[in-house]
Amino acid sequence: MVVDNELSEAAVDRIFHALADATRRDIVRRTLTQEASVSELAAAYLMSFAAVQKHVAVLEGAGLVTKDKRGRERIVRGNPEQIQRAQALLDQYEQLWRSRIDRLDALLADDPQVPN
Repeated sequence: MVVDNELSEAAVDRIFHALADATRRDIVRRTLTQEASVSELAAAYLMSFAAVQKHVAVLEGAGLVTKDKRGRERIVRGNPEQIQRAQALLDQYEQLWRSRIDRLDALLADDPQVPN
C-alpha cells in the first residue's frame, strides 16, 4: 500500500488514533465549522477541562486541529487539509479492496465449478 506522499506511517497512525475516539471526532467536526476556545469546547462535554485539553492535544499532534493563543484563551480550529489527506488515504484503501474484489469476481466467473 502506497501512503499519500504527504503522510508518513507515523502520521497516519496519529491521525487514525486521534479519530478513534468519539469525543475527538466531535471536536474536529465542531472546529471545522467554527473555531472555539478550549473552554467553549469543554463546556459541551461531561468531563473535566483537563480531559478536553488532552483530547485537543492529541488532535493537534495529529495535525487535525490547530491551537492559537488569543489573549488568555486557546482557540482551536479544525485543519481541513489534514482531513483531506486522511480521506485520500481512505480512498486508496478503498481502491485497493475494490480491485481485489474485482479480481476475485473474475476468478470466480472463470471457474467452471462455481455455479452462476
